[in-house]
Amino acid sequence: MWQAEVNFLGDLVHLNLVKLIGYCIEDDQRLLVYEFMPRGSLENHLFRRSLPLPWSIRMKIALGAAKGLAFLHEEAERPVIYRDFKTSNILLDADYNAKLSDFGLAKDGPEGDKTHVSTRVMGTYGYAAPEYVMTGHLTSRSDVYSFGVVLLEMLTGRRSMDKNRPNGEHNLVEWARPHLGERRRFYRLIDPRLEGHFSIKGAQKAAQLAAHCLSRDPKARPLMSEVVEALKPLPNLKDMASSSYYFQTMQAERIGSSPNTRNGIRAQGGSLSRNGQRSLSIPNGSYASPYHHQFPHPSPKPNGKP
Repeated sequence: MWQAEVNFLGDLVHLNLVKLIGYCIEDDQRLLVYEFMPRGSLENHLFRRSLPLPWSIRMKIALGAAKGLAFLHEEAERPVIYRDFKTSNILLDADYNAKLSDFGLAKDGPEGDKTHVSTRVMGTYGYAAPEYVMTGHLTSRSDVYSFGVVLLEMLTGRRSMDKNRPNGEHNLVEWARPHLGERRRFYRLIDPRLEGHFSIKGAQKAAQLAAHCLSRDPKARPLMSEVVEALKPLPNLKDMASSSYYFQTMQAERIGSSPNTRNGIRAQGGSLSRNGQRSLSIPNGSYASPYHHQFPHPSPKPNGKP
């Protein structure tokens, strides 16, 4: 694995791949030196920080990571299958530019008339494409599936596998599938910590793209260059769900139906009065939302549409 990483990162140069500064061997100790990535991993920002990663930054990271995979699959002198695409392997520079790291499991893509590479199944459970797990047949579409999982993690704020969730929600992909294609249900996917501060159109397009990447038929999945084109407009969309009457009504109904928030009992991030309106009191716990000072009250619209 160490040798593979030296070989691949020694040859491959791209803005969305981490730079290999150097390496050394002493006895049985092996060391790789990457460029310094001050923001750490995407995993750290999504799952271990108290403040949520803003929507536009999530989409910027998704776009950068997609460009890295597109380069490996379609632009490199020899096609490369990354094989271990996951949030912990996406590193971020000071401006949240994403760079792929850890090429220990990477493989050269199929050559000539070959359609796949046969290999021992390796990678991370929850991210690996089902056909690869079942057959050991590896293609670039295996990476596309893994990208879909990571995009879903960015949409939901949930890990790909989480045994601490209720039954039926341990596997993110299986839990999310029924919601991905439906306009009224897809809102349930979005990370609640964003509190409506996400683009409606952007989230819909990202959910559709995730569904496409996660297709059970590998041939139905898009090329990574197509994923890049689909993602390009998303970081700059400004149609925030927090100003959508439909979204606010749905949120009030969801929170109001929770046993913890009936009768105006305080909920995380604020409270509900008896008429279902959200108050903007800052919680006393360790998580204080960066959005509270600007969270708007819903303004009813005559047709009830966003």
